[in-house]
Amino acid sequence: MSKKKGSLLSYRPDIKVVDATIRDGGLVNDFHFKDEFIRDLYIANAEAGVDYMEFGYKASKDIFNESDFGPWKFCDEDSIRRIVGDNDTDMKISVMADVGRCNYKRDILPKSESVIDLVRIATYINTIPSAIHMIEHCHNLGYETTVNIMAISNAKEAEVSEALELIGQSPVDGIYLVDSYGSLYMEQVDDLADKYLAMAEEHGKFVGIHAHNNQQLAFANTITALTRGVSYLDATASGMGRGAGNCSTEQLLGFLKNPKYSIIPILKFLEKHIEPLKKEGVVWGYNIPYLLTGQMNRHPRSAIAATKQERTDYLNFYLELNDKD
Repeated sequence: MSKKKGSLLSYRPDIKVVDATIRDGGLVNDFHFKDEFIRDLYIANAEAGVDYMEFGYKASKDIFNESDFGPWKFCDEDSIRRIVGDNDTDMKISVMADVGRCNYKRDILPKSESVIDLVRIATYINTIPSAIHMIEHCHNLGYETTVNIMAISNAKEAEVSEALELIGQSPVDGIYLVDSYGSLYMEQVDDLADKYLAMAEEHGKFVGIHAHNNQQLAFANTITALTRGVSYLDATASGMGRGAGNCSTEQLLGFLKNPKYSIIPILKFLEKHIEPLKKEGVVWGYNIPYLLTGQMNRHPRSAIAATKQERTDYLNFYLELNDKD
């Protein structure tokens, strides 16, 4: 008998919506957003009742050339404050820090000096020890923290269990189930969510989900995880994100029953900013190459290349993917 939390007519007060439009969507346009886009999204999210807005990455300027990216690849304190001031809203500010791609000891200020509330630490299963060092560092600086284990669909069950146990013993606040390749089906999300939640309950953590839309299941997988007890839900405006994109904010807010959430400010933002962005030629979202990499549990890099080349030789692309086995 499957266990479910909540119903279609009720709402859970533990649910938090995390907007990741700038961070995941920035992977589509190298973070070259106009300030008006960022500011209007910030206002729309706050008015819509969104709980956290992720502004981008804390990437190291020693690794990434500053001139190749917009400011949200680096999320300097001054850049964020230029948009939010002291953030006099109920919505919290988040950034993501990738293991091995940031200089967190230099670039992440003490919480008392920053408008950022939450640092999300992204790691692969083989870099968990480094992630735990980052968690401890950011926790000691006063931040809320999560750990996002990427490409979990490629990890062995024993590795997942060991990683969860190690993370459970850390001071992290929450752990994210991340479907990096958009390859998971709802039954797999059920099983993984239960596994994550068992660890979380034992160690006093929460669980979040970050889904990709390669098989058009990002929204379905997000609400599937929600019904199991996952509480932090990632979404992006119009699903804007790397490759096939993510669970869309408008879908999620339209589903959630908590009266604090409103879809209306997001619809206004989509009209004003997302449609023009698409007309400018910025591309994301479901297509056949992304479907095929999702079905085969592959990193979408080959599908991203095929999309840029506007390839429609789908059978050849499928055969190329099979040749890589």
